[in-house]
Amino acid sequence: MKLVAAAKLRRAQERILEARPYAYKMQEVLASLALRADPQHHPLLCRRETGKKIVVIVAADKGLCGGFNSNIMRRSLDLLRTTPGETTVTLVVVGRKTRDFYRRRPYTIRSEQVGFFDRLAYDHAAALGQGLANAYIAEEADEIQLIYNEFRSVATQRVVVERLLPIEPMQAPEEMAALDFIYEPSPQAILEGLLPKHVEVQVYRALMESLAGEYGARMTAMDAASKNASEMIDMLTLQFNKARQERITKELLEVVGGAEALRAAKG
Repeated sequence: MKLVAAAKLRRAQERILEARPYAYKMQEVLASLALRADPQHHPLLCRRETGKKIVVIVAADKGLCGGFNSNIMRRSLDLLRTTPGETTVTLVVVGRKTRDFYRRRPYTIRSEQVGFFDRLAYDHAAALGQGLANAYIAEEADEIQLIYNEFRSVATQRVVVERLLPIEPMQAPEEMAALDFIYEPSPQAILEGLLPKHVEVQVYRALMESLAGEYGARMTAMDAASKNASEMIDMLTLQFNKARQERITKELLEVVGGAEALRAAKG
């Protein structure tokens, strides 16, 4: 399992390192647009208080990857428990482990996405992102959050909670906020094409981060398991040899004792 995870990790790591610059730049551009653009130009820029929230929780389809899944479950539960009581929260669970975990708990699951990580493609993220964008436009939520493991290194993954919608405006001085762009062909046309794409790209990045983190965690966990198994084999072999030696010694003492008793009887 370690070798399989290592082989898959290399490709997953290359994909996420290539995708990050594009996703971060798009996030920066949209944050700048959110600062300047009129929210009436597109519903994904509108802010409202309806008391509804969607939380997207991304974990793995499989286990045997150390604390990868348990860290996500623990962090998501902390977030849900600290949510104000007047807020209605529905879940979008991604990964079989997340689905099984929250099926046994009193939370409303809006949708499930399982079984695609081994063949993860942009289409999976696009379908999920479109569903989230449509839910926000339909005012089924006033906030959408993502929870996933960010890939830092083979041995390190960091649980990230970030807001997907509404888009967070960038922090800028007042004089910069007063500036605006010249839009061609029109603000509405640009935002209609760019904003849904932004949601899809950020979801895709989160899925790839989680996938690379899963392979790294499984590789590390299986390496530790192999070392622990080797140490256990050495310990059990030593105990076995000691027990065998004690038994042989006991049998020899019994033979010698019997021979001495027989010799004493003949004498």
